[in-house]
Amino acid sequence: MSTLTLYPENEQLPRGERIVFNLYMVTALVLFVLMMLLGLTMRSMQAQWLGDQPVLFYQILTMHGAGMVGTMSLGTLAVMWFFLRKYVRLHVWAFTANYVLFMLGALAIIAAVFVGGYAGAWTFLYPLPVKSMGIWSIHAAALFMVGYLLIGVGMLLFYMDAAAAIIRSYGNLGKGLGLQWLFRGEINPDHPKAVVAGTMVIIANSLGILAGAVVLVMSLVNAYFPEMALNALLAKNLIYWFGHMVINATIYMGVIAVYELLGRYSGKPYKITRPFLWSWAVSTVFVIVVFPHHLLMDYAQPRWLAVMGQVVSFGAGFPVFLVTAYGVLTNIYRSNIQWQMPSRLMVLAVFGWAAGIVPAIIDGTISVNLVMHNTQWVPGHFHFYLLLGVLPMILALLFHVIGNRAQKVNDEGMDKVSLTVYALGAMAFALAFLNAGHMSVPRRFATHIAQWVPNDQFGAIAAFFVILAMLWFAGRIIFGLLRAPGDGYPGSSSDAGSTKRADVGAPHATG
Repeated sequence: MSTLTLYPENEQLPRGERIVFNLYMVTALVLFVLMMLLGLTMRSMQAQWLGDQPVLFYQILTMHGAGMVGTMSLGTLAVMWFFLRKYVRLHVWAFTANYVLFMLGALAIIAAVFVGGYAGAWTFLYPLPVKSMGIWSIHAAALFMVGYLLIGVGMLLFYMDAAAAIIRSYGNLGKGLGLQWLFRGEINPDHPKAVVAGTMVIIANSLGILAGAVVLVMSLVNAYFPEMALNALLAKNLIYWFGHMVINATIYMGVIAVYELLGRYSGKPYKITRPFLWSWAVSTVFVIVVFPHHLLMDYAQPRWLAVMGQVVSFGAGFPVFLVTAYGVLTNIYRSNIQWQMPSRLMVLAVFGWAAGIVPAIIDGTISVNLVMHNTQWVPGHFHFYLLLGVLPMILALLFHVIGNRAQKVNDEGMDKVSLTVYALGAMAFALAFLNAGHMSVPRRFATHIAQWVPNDQFGAIAAFFVILAMLWFAGRIIFGLLRAPGDGYPGSSSDAGSTKRADVGAPHATG
């Protein structure tokens, strides 16, 4: 039987692990604020408040895209680690190595963009990195791609360690995913949902990262030996397989926080069911093969790939989301839920996930894609998905970690005000993009015509309020993370005896 202890003992972090976890999360929060400031700068340029600076705009666009995807991955990987370590034996060296390689990769990308002038967008589409018209050097492009390789290697190290741990504890990845219960058998109610979701991410994202590594190495060879020409269509497929998987994995790692924490605040167990296992098994396949929906306008793409991207797009977003949304709603229904910051953020995250996938599925329809894909409709979709879906999942865990059972800590007035400002600002910001897409405003244009400027100004104002709220969140959380364990840290000796059990069962742990 699963435990509903708000702060179970097996979530206590030894000093070394706590330091590494704090490094992850403090770094992520600082980077989120910085990337948001870069986003505000771009919107302000399009709004004609900062002048016409196209070269700088595309450098910022490149940094913002690469930085936000990387930071989302850093934060959600820490969420996955925080919960997965309770059930399988993870090595802290792999978790630490990922952080070190991420930081080295991030520094390489920053240097490539702001010192070397690289402005080829986060997608590094071949042959753009080496066709700069003199704006940046081949060395700057190579440094950018090396930065990606370092980050990818770090993530693969963590995933391999996690995969080995799951295999040691459960026999193989299939059993970690719960495939043995898809058709028959009594499901073990204590089989951790964190293990199911973590296994799916390990399988799918490892393949995506390996695809990215292949095309990055090929592109680096081409940069210095141009006679080794690449097949442009193959390179684009590998790049979008990599990019699609990395950003989609963030929601699947982040949602582990909802599975683990929601029942503790509602007082009702979040049960594991056969539909839950089916949804994760189906999504493991769907998320791997859906990436061709990014390439529907490529006339040279094999027809069967385009058809697969179209068909799978209609189903890929639904299985895990539907079972998660249903689970959240039934868990909350007729519960005495504690409406504190973590529970509020978890509900907001599920809403953001739901609303964010709707414009994505619309855009995944070929007849719509032909018109909308190269408009701001697409950044509208993924800003909705990230700002209101993925980021609140990370924040939910962090507010849980820094809190204790006293409402004066978890339910401060400024937290609630900031959450309202953040949610409304993020929705307005995303809707400004979606409205621009409806107006056929192109993606990635540094300069906008007069008819588009009012919408840009609205988006910039909305971004300002999002950043204000995020600054409050970051300050509150960083201060809480850096407190000594004896000073109200969850699971410490000072408060472990005061935690409330809604269920008397002991936590399940293996490894």
